[in-house]
Amino acid sequence: MAGKKKEANLQTSVTNQEQWEEMLAIKGLTVIDVYQRWCGPCRAVVRLLQKIKNELGDNLLHFATAEADNIDALEKYRGKCEPTFLFYGGGELVAVLRGANAPLLQRMIVDELKKEKFVLEKGGKRKVVKDDGLVNDEEKVEEEKFQQSLQEEGIIVPASKSYTVAIIKPDAVAHGTADEIIMKIQDAGFEILTHEERTLTEAEAQDFYQHKAQEACFEDLVQFMTSGPSHILVLSQTEGSANVVLDWRKFIGPADIEEARRENPESLRAQYGTQTLFNAVHGSEDSDRASRELAFFFPSFRTASAAEQDGKEEGVERTLALIRPDGARDNREVILSQIHASGFTVALQREVTLTEEQVRQFYAQHAQEDYFPALLQNMSSGPVLALALARTGAVNHWKSILGPADVSKAKEEHPECFRAQFAAGNEVINQLHGSSSPEEAEQEINFFFPKQHTLAVIKPDAMDKHRAEILEEIQSNGFSVTQLKETILSREMAEEFYKEHRDKPFFSQLVDSMCCGPCMMLVLTKENAVEEWRAMMGPADPNQAKASSPNSLRARFATDILHNSVHGPSNHQHAEEKIHFIFGDISS
Repeated sequence: MAGKKKEANLQTSVTNQEQWEEMLAIKGLTVIDVYQRWCGPCRAVVRLLQKIKNELGDNLLHFATAEADNIDALEKYRGKCEPTFLFYGGGELVAVLRGANAPLLQRMIVDELKKEKFVLEKGGKRKVVKDDGLVNDEEKVEEEKFQQSLQEEGIIVPASKSYTVAIIKPDAVAHGTADEIIMKIQDAGFEILTHEERTLTEAEAQDFYQHKAQEACFEDLVQFMTSGPSHILVLSQTEGSANVVLDWRKFIGPADIEEARRENPESLRAQYGTQTLFNAVHGSEDSDRASRELAFFFPSFRTASAAEQDGKEEGVERTLALIRPDGARDNREVILSQIHASGFTVALQREVTLTEEQVRQFYAQHAQEDYFPALLQNMSSGPVLALALARTGAVNHWKSILGPADVSKAKEEHPECFRAQFAAGNEVINQLHGSSSPEEAEQEINFFFPKQHTLAVIKPDAMDKHRAEILEEIQSNGFSVTQLKETILSREMAEEFYKEHRDKPFFSQLVDSMCCGPCMMLVLTKENAVEEWRAMMGPADPNQAKASSPNSLRARFATDILHNSVHGPSNHQHAEEKIHFIFGDISS
């Protein structure tokens, strides 16, 4: 194989179509890191691959890097910066993984190597997959139009039908079996009413599985469900059956893989799961849970029962609920319990301490009222619990439960309402807030749960020793990596990047520290991404970080204030400017 080179005697470097074809002829399992010339291979996993190779010591396991720019077979991967690993056995694609998710990559290598050895030694049949992420522009536009139409118009489920929520989990998606599972779902007679691919944030996963919060596996479950994309489906009943929830649970089999293989070997979990946590698929536990999960994932989804009420179509909607500081401190769990008992799903949840400026901005329409100074003091006195609640007619239902805004009137006329029940002593300000209309609800939800981009930089001083750990923590904290680039900044670029510090005495040293080696630039997306990333980094001075935020990245990895491992913009405007400087325009 003329022209091939070794990278640390571990990964074969493939840079043209001829080398690609020669590589696919190699016997065994080959794990290929597909990259673009401008960003290079994923260095974050090299040590992991070396560790796996040393531990397994298997001559049938091969690693390679492939430059998409000059390989015809990888044309559709060009221009994509997300780390992508292709698993080939016998020249055929058997699995795909996107993202530098070290634990999942290690599990997939071990699993796929076992499967390939079974094929070679026992004559088993390979399960060939296609990369679901590779769709042409026309297909992508059609899919986006379809999903947009679902959001705008919703789908009506007839009263004569039952429905349930199904999830094809990240392990099955990463193994490339999502399409195969979907075909089996349809072959079994289930009707797919809607289908969406999405990667859950940590907050979403925690809320979705809140009923398992006290179980020992909860943290592992949340980390797993945020490790990559899932397929979310709404299924309607099979022909001749009145309860799709029970049918679907029977079809997927028991949650425990060994039990599924023993009692229902034809079930999806028996066929595609690897262990209890990585059991490939999810199904709603009962019809009530199905309703809650439907509202969680598809708040615009409409049911016939709502459409039949007064001859009008009333969809599942969201409203903002605020539990003000005294209520959040004294009655948080009781209020949350009653919210769930009232048929609401908590779609989003966030605890935040507001500044006076933020309170003024949120309650600008009340600024001239006599009670505003008391409201301002109350709302900025401690953490507020913000909730996005979802259900049919959420806005009006939540307002009716709250009762009158005037605490005295609430106690006299509606003593059973929330504002009467949870009044704080002699306070004039009630302890709960609700949106007044669906339009106001969406504005207020966006105020507390904005989707943001921010720029994260892993500096040269942290690249060698801490890059893999930092990347893993970024993902485990619910961030989506929208763009990623490993680069060495020129002095001119570093000076422009830190131009706001040009007049500072440490400017030259700061620039030197950023030019001394490769760094990694990432665009992170999450609700409140700028604040979340700054909190995760900790104070710029590592000594201060160790004192005030001992678990932060800088407290653990920084050596001094110049070599402090990571960087992040201080506000949303700076984040947009830095992202544009490094990556140009990106889609929101």
